[in-house]
Amino acid sequence: MTDQSIKNQGFWLSEWAFPIFVATLCSGIFAGTHMYYVYHVGAFNDIAIVAMLEAGIKGGSYGAAAAFGASFLFARILEGPLVGILDIGGSLQTGIGIGVPALLLSAGITGPIENFGLSLIVGAICGLLIGLIIILIRRYTVAGANSTFGADVMMGAGNASGRYLGPLIVITAIMASIPVGIGATIGAAIFYAYKKPIAGGAIIGAMIMGALFPIQIV
Repeated sequence: MTDQSIKNQGFWLSEWAFPIFVATLCSGIFAGTHMYYVYHVGAFNDIAIVAMLEAGIKGGSYGAAAAFGASFLFARILEGPLVGILDIGGSLQTGIGIGVPALLLSAGITGPIENFGLSLIVGAICGLLIGLIIILIRRYTVAGANSTFGADVMMGAGNASGRYLGPLIVITAIMASIPVGIGATIGAAIFYAYKKPIAGGAIIGAMIMGALFPIQIV
């Protein structure tokens, strides 16, 4: 089946349907955090992660929740278009459900967290931006070479399986070219040293070295 025939199959297989799906998910997740903030029930996260937000609500310091959620969100946004997986748990539930609300609350912005309708709108906007960023990164990097290396944007990998993506990214980068592989290895090592998800470091290192030493597509 050719790429053109796939594109002609309608909305459900179109590339630009992806941001809409992500926006819908994020809208519900952000509203779930609103429910927890107001009624103390409804957050779409593990108990340990919600406890970080709860500590901020009770103590007034949202630094831990904001840093934890934002780091996951950043790593998964980079990971999504390049390895083909957008981890709902790590990127959306943790990043949008905990990280973004914690950032807003730490800045004194409580409206989107306290108002249900506004939480739906803010969550949808965040999801739409994430979906667009992933599609644009994919279009101008992996898909720009007319090859996805067998990966298309999809959703569903959990944190348990996501931890194995780091080594796979490094191996794939090495197979692509030596400089890109070196960059991925160095990036993964740096993130590992700072106890961060190595997938994000491998992707950043590969992107930097790939920009300096472009891969020749024949």
